[in-house]
Amino acid sequence: MKHLLLAAAAASLFLPVHAQEPAPIPSPGEIAAAAPAADWVAIAPSALLVMDLAPDAKGKPRRVVIQLMPAPFSQGWIANIRKLAAAHWWDGTSVNRVQDNYVAQWGDATEKKPLPEGLATISENDYVTVGDAPGWQRFAKLLIPNGDVSRYASFEKGWPVAAEGTPDSVRRWPLHCYGMVGVGRNMSPDTGSGAELYTVIGHAPRHLDRNIALVGRVISGIEHLSSLPRGTGALGFYESKAERIPIRSIRLASELPVAKQPKFEYLSTDSNSFGRYADARANRRDPFFIRPAGGADICNIPVPIRPVAAK
Repeated sequence: MKHLLLAAAAASLFLPVHAQEPAPIPSPGEIAAAAPAADWVAIAPSALLVMDLAPDAKGKPRRVVIQLMPAPFSQGWIANIRKLAAAHWWDGTSVNRVQDNYVAQWGDATEKKPLPEGLATISENDYVTVGDAPGWQRFAKLLIPNGDVSRYASFEKGWPVAAEGTPDSVRRWPLHCYGMVGVGRNMSPDTGSGAELYTVIGHAPRHLDRNIALVGRVISGIEHLSSLPRGTGALGFYESKAERIPIRSIRLASELPVAKQPKFEYLSTDSNSFGRYADARANRRDPFFIRPAGGADICNIPVPIRPVAAK
């Protein structure tokens, strides 16, 4: 028996050793889904704009939910938008323009509907915010591979922004990424009242940055705008009333009954979870990908947003 045990022990020295399988590398979506509850930030109903379009050809409802930007960005225009919503000004207006790979735009096609009293006129200087920006360099190396942090991209309070300057003197502005909502205007020095709005439905038109006010982003229902027929007129405007998509109502969510208020939350861009998510978006290492890119356009790192189930 002793000789058998020794022989078995000796034989075991020559058995193949199976390496432990490496842990699968999570995708950006899996990183966001695994983020702890403490890393998610609830969006207040007062920061949500709910747009109900006329039902589609099959009678299905079409709701678009827009999150308004927080201070310090674009607050003059956003104050106007709150007044317009409170006055129910958009009820009965329409989506008037859908330009392929560019924008969908809505408002009063006749340009004759009286605006509510008390709307502010905002300066072009307010396209840019000047002041301290905590954590201003956090994503600079990730988003700007050449390391030029005199102008950089980052995230602030869950929003994509660009900036230039030094920590002591920083100028910041929000960016035209897919789904962002801006204010239509006429020629400068007009800056728009907020009554005419658009959302980006194509490749990020970054040439509009600092030339038009950005006030929010579509966080639900973008398909109801991006899938609309393209306008055949100049710049994608619809040429007849029959082509326009009627808007039944636009309301602040806080004006709706509590039970009917949409609820959403976003992944805090100050959290470690978002840092891992952003890195994974810039350097895809999950199994499908062969080579990490080494960087990313900020518009290719959309901030995760999810609905919150009613309790």
